[in-house]
Amino acid sequence: MSDYTISRILPGDRRGQRQLVELLTAEGIRRDASLDYTCGIFDDDYRLIATGSCFGSTLRCMAVSSDHQGEGLMNEIVSHLMEVQYERGNMHLFLYTKCSSAKFFGDLGFYEIVRIPDQIVFMENRRSGFSDYLKKLEEESIRAHIPAAPGAPAESGSPAPADGASPSPRVAALVMNANPFTLGHQYLAERAAAENDILHLFIVSEDASLVPFAVRKRLVMEGTAHLPNIIYHESGPYIISSATFPSYFQKDEAAVNESHAMLDLAVFTRIARALGINRRYVGEEPRSQVTAIYNDIMCGKLPENGVECVVVPRRECGGSAISASTVRQAVKDGDRDLLKQLVPESTLRYFLSPEAEPVIRRIRAAENVIHY
Repeated sequence: MSDYTISRILPGDRRGQRQLVELLTAEGIRRDASLDYTCGIFDDDYRLIATGSCFGSTLRCMAVSSDHQGEGLMNEIVSHLMEVQYERGNMHLFLYTKCSSAKFFGDLGFYEIVRIPDQIVFMENRRSGFSDYLKKLEEESIRAHIPAAPGAPAESGSPAPADGASPSPRVAALVMNANPFTLGHQYLAERAAAENDILHLFIVSEDASLVPFAVRKRLVMEGTAHLPNIIYHESGPYIISSATFPSYFQKDEAAVNESHAMLDLAVFTRIARALGINRRYVGEEPRSQVTAIYNDIMCGKLPENGVECVVVPRRECGGSAISASTVRQAVKDGDRDLLKQLVPESTLRYFLSPEAEPVIRRIRAAENVIHY
């Protein structure tokens, strides 16, 4: 233990925040935009020599000045951040680190979930955390009691089964945030459900959206209740949204997008193996270059792991693709007529109910509701 003390760096501490950016930059790290707690170790001259931060249940932006490495300061930072998280009630913790630092964090009690060689390692503080999540998904699938349809016709271009053998069931996956659930989401789910024997629908459960997760999940399930072959899953902390993916040790946004896609695919590949998924459906996003790049990476990498990537053109309204952003803008503007054209009856009923009033106020107070 060093003779230094750890103190919190508040958002209004201009000197501390300036030194934070300088230290992170010197160590090749960008300050993450998503931080809800930051601490630092200062020397006797009040120079910042080590730092670390939290966001949600993750540890982020950890760095030690090159002049003080080898003094055990990173151990102190990590221990302090874990205590802060435990006091908040966050017992299941996660971090992202460079491959070269994975062993260090392993020695501190973190376990590797997936790794993207030469880029990033995703870790957690539970030895069996991810394997327990996979078991939970398998149990949910068993409880759903959805039989595969062995007599279903094979897809055009698919190899015919050997004489006397049943064709493999077509098992698809779909991941959606549904902020909120739109006719576009419904169309994508209907397409995937119609073309496959079983559809695993993962709902992003991080509460980083204007519409709370509990509401999003309910609207997804109500809007797809007519589809009998869906198995619903919560994404948990493993299917990472762009809102919580770390960008602090990526050199630019292109690297961030690539790492996010590759990490998502590494996690999804393990999920697909556990559930027998052989197709993943994604919606086309003609207005988002970021999503287009993400989809291109998926289309290139998923087949290498035995999973077909199906990109579905978006459902349109008035010549434009229906998106959750458009719906949020309609809510913000109070445009009920447009809202009726963009969402299914269940979502419309929610936004016209008193229950939705706090969410509507939040949307109207948001500076920008158009997110790509």
